[in-house]
Amino acid sequence: MAVVQDRRPPAQPQTARVPPPGQPSLMSLPPRTKLAIMGAVLLTMFLASLDQTVVGTALPRIVTDLNGASLYAWVVTAYLLSSTVTVPIYGKFSDVFGRKVMLMIGVCLFLAGSGLSGAAQSMNQLVAFRAVQGLGAGALFPIVLATIGDLYSPRERGRFQGLFGAVFGLSFIVGPFIGGWITDHVSWHWVFYVNVPFGIAALAVLAIVLPSAGRRQASIRDLDYLGIVLFTAGVVPFMLGLSNKGSVSSTGQLANWTDRDVGGYIVLGLVVLAVFLFFEARAKEPILPLDLFKRRDYAVSMAAVFVFGIAMFAAVIFMPRFYQTVRGISATASGYYIWPLLVGLMGGSIGTGQIISRVGRYKWLMVGGAAVLLIGGFLLTHLTAGVSDWELWLWMLLLGLGIGPAMAGYTVVVQNSVPMNRLGVATSTLTFLRQIGASVGLAAAGTIFSSSFANRLPTNLAEQGVPQQLIPQLVKLAGALQNVGNGRPLLERILQGPLQPFIPKVIAGANDAMALAIGDLFWITIVAGVLGLAFTLVLRDLPLRSVAEMQALGGRPEAVPEARRSAVRLLAAASSYAVLRRRGPVPRAVVELVSAALDEYLSSRPGKEFQAAGHSAEAPRGDGSTRLSTEDARSSI
Repeated sequence: MAVVQDRRPPAQPQTARVPPPGQPSLMSLPPRTKLAIMGAVLLTMFLASLDQTVVGTALPRIVTDLNGASLYAWVVTAYLLSSTVTVPIYGKFSDVFGRKVMLMIGVCLFLAGSGLSGAAQSMNQLVAFRAVQGLGAGALFPIVLATIGDLYSPRERGRFQGLFGAVFGLSFIVGPFIGGWITDHVSWHWVFYVNVPFGIAALAVLAIVLPSAGRRQASIRDLDYLGIVLFTAGVVPFMLGLSNKGSVSSTGQLANWTDRDVGGYIVLGLVVLAVFLFFEARAKEPILPLDLFKRRDYAVSMAAVFVFGIAMFAAVIFMPRFYQTVRGISATASGYYIWPLLVGLMGGSIGTGQIISRVGRYKWLMVGGAAVLLIGGFLLTHLTAGVSDWELWLWMLLLGLGIGPAMAGYTVVVQNSVPMNRLGVATSTLTFLRQIGASVGLAAAGTIFSSSFANRLPTNLAEQGVPQQLIPQLVKLAGALQNVGNGRPLLERILQGPLQPFIPKVIAGANDAMALAIGDLFWITIVAGVLGLAFTLVLRDLPLRSVAEMQALGGRPEAVPEARRSAVRLLAAASSYAVLRRRGPVPRAVVELVSAALDEYLSSRPGKEFQAAGHSAEAPRGDGSTRLSTEDARSSI
């Protein structure tokens, strides 16, 4: 009978398991402490998310008081640039130096920028202080999401990551009201000052209850300083080009992709980013680890997050514009008319997170979400000026319900696919790509809207009874006709005397063209949604790990599928051994193959005793060799 030498290491005494370096220690905190940390980190995230909507409402008054119309867009652009560039850097540093110190630095910078912005006496000062505020905001989203990953196992994270979408939606609902009320009844300065007391409260809770990091994960000398410089040098011009493409000039026209301030900046940014990727592949401690993209679920999730970012923001940005221009709703009130979209987003995000935590699976939930997004997007392509509010609200509710699962689900997938000691950099990469996707989507939406409006305007003007000889002249005013008020003062100057009765028809035709052009934007949502659905179908529906599994596997996500693969290989080898054994002597090569498969299976199941149902997988002999049978192999599995 064939025998196999026993290769197992001698049995070790049963001792308490020491957590490996990557294992999360925050999971063992008391539930009350976890909830206190969650409240503080979600408050910081809410402040950062709220800031954009509040400032947007107050910005016209700010520009008037500071006499800085020429720098209007830079109040938003400076914040966007600094917050986007720093996201991956904060993510990497939080893995190295710990979440607490980096999150507190981010909150302090955000509060300092808020206080300084409120005290600004000129537009130049405000732009500079908004950049400081953005430097802090760049830390909040990725580190908050990574902190949730530290506090809870992948099986539990869903219900808490779902709150991310809820916070985002809530800020869009209450932001315009808060910004408008503070600006009208107090002062626009308090739009920024209001962040300070809430931020200080969150900072105090974090300082008291959030544990500090243990041993530093890398040497300061090894950090990727060249990568940080190249990344910043590439992202800044790229984002500037996209921002310039999405901005409307004083005449209502968009810049061309071939303009130096658009295409030139984008090409320059892409060239520098290509150089960045070359050096990043060779860095010892990269801020954007490229090796993680070799993992299928990680790479597919990042691609899906990018395209869903494109799909989402066309609705969030352009539907308020529809209500302001076509329906004549005020800027503040228009934010409330898209409430179904935001309620759907919040409900889809929270509901998906809860279901993921209950069933421990995610793929088909997210596939269903992508399908609902496609249905909502397709319905919105039928947008017209005369569509009823209830019908439009139903369409937006479906779109929001489709977007919500992507807000919560992909964070869970990404965090489940990487080791705990790389949670920060993985989460920050996800946040960065979502923001880049939003910027790309906004630039593409602006281009399609401008082109579609100009193409549809002559037909819609003719359908309203505008004389054919006036239409070429009116088409030249397309930029003014798509603004709030449809350029009525300009039309009254141009169409005088017997032509004045045509002004209402011109406005009606312009509104028809605008509604149809906004409907055309949702083809971007459909294309991006189809890509997102395809990426989601490629995902593997891996079970989410519990705390006990993470302790047994030492925080290595790859250990779960590897244990399954090694079990299958051992079963195949043992079955072959059994068949050959019944026929006669077993070749030595087959015996060694079974032995190797057995050792591989043992090593893939850390902390498990190799016993099953009272059967010994190996029966020791006096000569130190081991007898192996099919029943032994099957029972061990």
